[in-house]
Amino acid sequence: MDHILNIFRALADPTRLRIVLLLQKMELAVGELAQILNQSQPRISRHIRILDEAGLAERRKEGSWVFLKPGPASELEILGRIFRSDKVAKSEQAMQDQAQLSLVRKARAEMAERYFSAHAEEWDAIRSLHLPEAEVERAMLVLLKDAQLGKMLDIGTGTGRMVELFGPSAQSVIALDKSPEMLRLARAKLLESEAANGSALVQKTELKQGDFNQLPVENCAVDSVILHQVLHYAQHPEAVLVEVSRVLKSNGFVLIADFAAHDREDLRTEHAHARLGFSDDSMKRWLTASKLELVQTRTLDGGELTVKIWVARKPAITSLHPDADKAASRSENLKRATA
Repeated sequence: MDHILNIFRALADPTRLRIVLLLQKMELAVGELAQILNQSQPRISRHIRILDEAGLAERRKEGSWVFLKPGPASELEILGRIFRSDKVAKSEQAMQDQAQLSLVRKARAEMAERYFSAHAEEWDAIRSLHLPEAEVERAMLVLLKDAQLGKMLDIGTGTGRMVELFGPSAQSVIALDKSPEMLRLARAKLLESEAANGSALVQKTELKQGDFNQLPVENCAVDSVILHQVLHYAQHPEAVLVEVSRVLKSNGFVLIADFAAHDREDLRTEHAHARLGFSDDSMKRWLTASKLELVQTRTLDGGELTVKIWVARKPAITSLHPDADKAASRSENLKRATA
């Protein structure tokens, strides 16, 4: 009873109701909420604390920013009906807030455009060394065309491109990056992609700050992992793969797309590559040590640098559990899907 009373007390304030309605649309930073509602950040923070305590909002720190998303209480059926009702969702105040929310979306898109413009020369220099990225993406899609992505983890999400590519086929996505700036960029790009394609990428994607050496994900929590042009930044790639194995469920899989071993030392000195690509022998050794089984390898030539794709799975633990046969079947399906 007390919990329900706390929820409705929290919603009794007009500003807090406006915040909850906005969070139904998209995840927002405290500063963005202050901008939309034309209120000070300290005042917005006080409202957020009350919503948090009532389970109507959840806070997540990302660098120096704090982002808000709907809390578990927002999923109550009765609240869903209230939030969707025309008297609330299409009220004059809600429509005004929606117009301000559009300005936030526009500001994010402009930020992304400025970032791309500033880094275009750097990215183009690397891309010119290997075959077009579209061909790499096509090869990845072919490899995973019949695979069950389930709950997907995209490590080093960067601009969120892998979420755009594979997210529609996944049940949910964790997009992880160490850089708060890249997460803000990914957030803007996913909003743009969602608007263009009518997908639900933003709602199913959790953008999360974290390091690939210590993944902020529970043991055996995800069904699939993508490492696209990320592993060469790792000082100890074998340790990253141990972490990948830890968070994967039995019969889950990881796709790694990166460079084959090369001698372009300038990529180390000018672009912070810790590793100058990887050999098949090294990759297989690290995967085996991480208790991952190499399923398939692809080699994509087309420039000074060769791109490699490795797919590995986490074998099922031998068990007498009645679901063991189903797990083995899923494993065979993955093998066939990546053959």
